[in-house]
Amino acid sequence: MRTPIFSALIFALLTSASVAVNAAPVSQPATSAPSVSHLPMMEDTAPTAAHEQRKDRVNLNTADAQTLQKELAGIGKNKADAIVAYREANGEFTSIDELIEVKGIGKAILERNREKLAID
Repeated sequence: MRTPIFSALIFALLTSASVAVNAAPVSQPATSAPSVSHLPMMEDTAPTAAHEQRKDRVNLNTADAQTLQKELAGIGKNKADAIVAYREANGEFTSIDELIEVKGIGKAILERNREKLAID
């Protein structure tokens, strides 16, 4: 007879402890927005073409074969030479998508490097 009463007491104790833990408020660390007064003033000017391109991009119209090979994924010596040869034969690239016209450069290589590329 003691076993059912003991089991019921243990069950009630564990249930109330579970409810108490789940119902306890969670303290969140206070976060505050930075004060605007100490931030530098930003000029309200339109960006120029020079500011629109990031400095860490490789310019298809000015980069040499060694730079192309070093900075771009999937571009070895032969493909880098092919990019430079295409540029010399056809003039400057007018869009990044034109890179796909170079022999050996496919959509996968273009997409893998799109964020790293720039043109004048």
